Amino acid sequence: MKTSRRSLLAYSLGAVALAANSAMAERPGRITYGPQRRAVPHGMVKTTRLFKAPPGYVNALAVAPQGLWLGQQKLSGRAARQYHLPDPKDLREAAWLVDWSGKLLKTVETNSRNTSGMAYGDGCVWMMANQEPEGCFQHDMSGRQISHRQIPLGLPGQDGGGSHGAQWHNGKLWIVANRPRLLLRVDPKSWAPEVAIPIHVTAEKPRWHDMTFDAEGNIWQVTGNDSKSYREGRPGLVKYDGKTGAVMATYDFASGSCDPHGLEFHNGTLISCDAGIHPGWPNGDSPHAGWVFKIEMA
Repeated sequence: MKTSRRSLLAYSLGAVALAANSAMAERPGRITYGPQRRAVPHGMVKTTRLFKAPPGYVNALAVAPQGLWLGQQKLSGRAARQYHLPDPKDLREAAWLVDWSGKLLKTVETNSRNTSGMAYGDGCVWMMANQEPEGCFQHDMSGRQISHRQIPLGLPGQDGGGSHGAQWHNGKLWIVANRPRLLLRVDPKSWAPEVAIPIHVTAEKPRWHDMTFDAEGNIWQVTGNDSKSYREGRPGLVKYDGKTGAVMATYDFASGSCDPHGLEFHNGTLISCDAGIHPGWPNGDSPHAGWVFKIEMA
């Protein structure tokens, strides 16, 4: 098929314009049009052990004025069989309050199942369950269950799915909602969803865990790869702008670091816990199993 002079001229002009636009985009101080993808800074962090948690799998954290709450994770039913563990005789899961040396101050027994996130606010612990009946269990300091509600935006006729984290911030409850893959701000009284930030995942790090806010109001979240052992694990962090939800930075953990699950911010430092159980890994594969630790820039 012959190419007309008009088509050839249009193609040539288009190529010149494309080259000119590319050159302008590379020259500083020039205006470019359309969405521009900004390079996301990347860094490295390391971990330092603080204290050992009470015996059992600890997969959630929440800072309180009295100290640090730790959320217990028990595996029962199908999850217990998956990890070759016996079914626990008592299915209740504890929220332990410890001081900053790890001394146990208080225990609140909750009805949460397979807990993988928690928050402390309004005088209650909010436990995020990943096993039926799933959802969020609110308990007061006497252990009385105040509410059990499903994560908002669930599918019609179904529960709201599981969660890998929670955070109380400025009177609101933030939930790491697994099914819709959102960081979801919820009004704790009306249970209405108010803000949703898409969880940042990549091909290298498709997994996510807990979230927290820093002193500037920005959000941090634990990420990770699919792996079969501690040696293969590649945990990371992502930092979001707390006002826009845009990704501000990503981080890798230095080799030999603790395996992060829960996440909190205290006195200028990120705090996490190594649950000692990780999907796909042998039980207790991490040499830091059961430790609470701090995260610092490497």
